[in-house]
Amino acid sequence: MSLALGAIVEGTVSGITNFGAFIELPGGQVGLVHISEIADAYVKDIREYLKEKDQVNVKVISIDGKGKIGLSIKQAQANRPRGRSPESYRAARMSFEDKLAKFLKESDEKQTDLRRSTDAKRGGRGSPRRFDSE
Repeated sequence: MSLALGAIVEGTVSGITNFGAFIELPGGQVGLVHISEIADAYVKDIREYLKEKDQVNVKVISIDGKGKIGLSIKQAQANRPRGRSPESYRAARMSFEDKLAKFLKESDEKQTDLRRSTDAKRGGRGSPRRFDSE
């Protein structure tokens, strides 16, 4: 299959590195999505957005004379809202039960942290208060 600049194709993530993700395209060709072309938001860790064997739509942004193919995920998704976080990408794939379980877990963790913080300010749970009367 011959690729043209500007074409949007579907591919499979075949490898992830610190600088980008390798996408296997139809016809057995492999292209690279640089870390700056993953999302509109700052990407610190690509694994927060992608994992191996994910199906993604990519736009062909460059093809050099040596056969290297430059790809972009963010340009292929021009109609989506800007600035989506990694959590929102994962949330779109999660079922309601998974979302509810995640919410309950995070809520319990926040309540525990708050309880520990206030207990530490009060001198701990059940410990007698010490007042120096001298």
